[in-house]
Amino acid sequence: MRTAEVSRKTAETSIDVRVNLDGTGNYAISTGIGFLDHMLEQLSRHSLIDLDVKTVGDLHVDQHHTTEDTGIAVGEAIAKALGDKRGIRRYGEAHSPMDETLTRVALDISGRPWLVWKVQIGMQRLGEWDTELIEHWFQSFTQSAGITLHVETLYGSNNHHIVESCFKGLARALRSAVEIDPRKSDAIPSTKGVL
Repeated sequence: MRTAEVSRKTAETSIDVRVNLDGTGNYAISTGIGFLDHMLEQLSRHSLIDLDVKTVGDLHVDQHHTTEDTGIAVGEAIAKALGDKRGIRRYGEAHSPMDETLTRVALDISGRPWLVWKVQIGMQRLGEWDTELIEHWFQSFTQSAGITLHVETLYGSNNHHIVESCFKGLARALRSAVEIDPRKSDAIPSTKGVL
């Protein structure tokens, strides 16, 4: 089984993450930020990656460190569980509709982190989560996971739907990309021989 555990301890946060890439979408999430919890639950459920996240952060300061470090730790755990990436499909994409909103997500587990973020959020907060931190979560995740990630909301008006469609799109694209390709389960999916 492709599993990993990551513990990240700093003066600002204490985080424990466990992932199982071959799971069924079971999760136990606690970050202290309700809307972030909800989004990570969506990520787990729709990717079928089992995800346990326990974050204790300096929320008395603000939500920045908790958001950033949680993204880093989840990305690190997924990268660790992927190992040398042998046999994976590598690429994934999804169109994620949610009522009036449609978001397109495409990713490459390339080892070359890059985020293209074309998402407009028209509120300062969703629940208690500062919406300027949502892109930052994706950036932190992308960097530590070693993923090239493109997220674009094509249209939408409800801010909750826009953000949720981004996370669900990531989940569905990730699900495809981490799956083992039965036609090449013994090969690194690159002409370089390494990712």
